[in-house]
Amino acid sequence: MVYRRLLNDLKAQGVASVHSQRLAELARGTAAQVRRDLMGLGQYGTPTHGYDVVRLLEGLREYLDSPKTQGIALVGIGHLGQAILSYFAGRRPRLAIQVAFDKAPARIDCTLHHCPCHSIDRLEAVLHEMNLKLAIVAVPAESAQEITDRLVKAGVRGLVNFAPAPLKTPENVFVENIDITTSIEKVAFFAMQRTRVGGRNRTTAASRRVPNQEVRAP
Repeated sequence: MVYRRLLNDLKAQGVASVHSQRLAELARGTAAQVRRDLMGLGQYGTPTHGYDVVRLLEGLREYLDSPKTQGIALVGIGHLGQAILSYFAGRRPRLAIQVAFDKAPARIDCTLHHCPCHSIDRLEAVLHEMNLKLAIVAVPAESAQEITDRLVKAGVRGLVNFAPAPLKTPENVFVENIDITTSIEKVAFFAMQRTRVGGRNRTTAASRRVPNQEVRAP
């Protein structure tokens, strides 16, 4: 989540320790909130050195990740699906895209980024065989609900939706919607607002009314 991404960035920069105030600035929150979140993980910093970055990452991994490897199914292996496969490969040892599905003959019965790709006709059978509970939907909007219904019936309980369409799911299924177009439009809007005030790094009244869509987790 947000803290893990920020801490990984700091680690890549060679930063060994970080204070709550710096994390708060990067996460666009408050130092008090950061300290409360990290205390919930059993992590405590010192006034002199702050928090140990590696130790924080280890604490986040224990809190967020399942002790066992969790497999993910990817539905849709077009340009977006292939980009997701490429980006996610090897990033999380305990969280991996283990199988992908598509209807295009050229994307069936092959392997992409070490991930086997099957026909969408085999969706239910493969999911039951592998006992997968997580899936990524990267199909066109007109196909998203049908695919989602099939995934839910096959036992999936967590979905990341890249399709530009709202999904209807039972209450016991968690859905995270990733709307790239809306995010770009939001960035473009606020960039324009800042340009109008002379390019200064100023938060407008409008930006204070629009919530940050990225969820921060401890």
